[in-house]
Amino acid sequence: MSSHSPVYRKVAFRLIPVLFSCYILAYIDRVNVGFAKLAMHEIPWFSDAVFATGAGIFFLGYFLFEVPGNLILHRTGARLWISRIMISWGIISTLMAFSHSVISFYIFRFLLGVAEAGFFPGIILYLTYWFPREHRAHMTAMFMTA
Repeated sequence: MSSHSPVYRKVAFRLIPVLFSCYILAYIDRVNVGFAKLAMHEIPWFSDAVFATGAGIFFLGYFLFEVPGNLILHRTGARLWISRIMISWGIISTLMAFSHSVISFYIFRFLLGVAEAGFFPGIILYLTYWFPREHRAHMTAMFMTA
């Protein structure tokens, strides 16, 4: 099959918009606590230090579980694992509304990082399953414009 085959174009038109939307949701999910911070200053236990520590704890969970998450993705399949990532982070984001203490805020931020870990590299790996080498850079750029 030629690398300029209409099959790749059809796959791109079906796959990239979905992945694009997922990446936008991941970004919104990652930064939504920044918007919530404006209203959270009314909560007695919430301070700038708590917010900064929570932001750092998110990336700690993200960093620690990114590689293991991709190893699991490679074994279980991208559709199943990326779906698990999105469902998990949706549930944990919802649970963050019920944070009632500094510790619960930190736990939910860490779990959110764990849940989101592997999403971006998983999508990049997923693109390698669908597109040959000469198309990957273009498809990755289209995905990352989100």
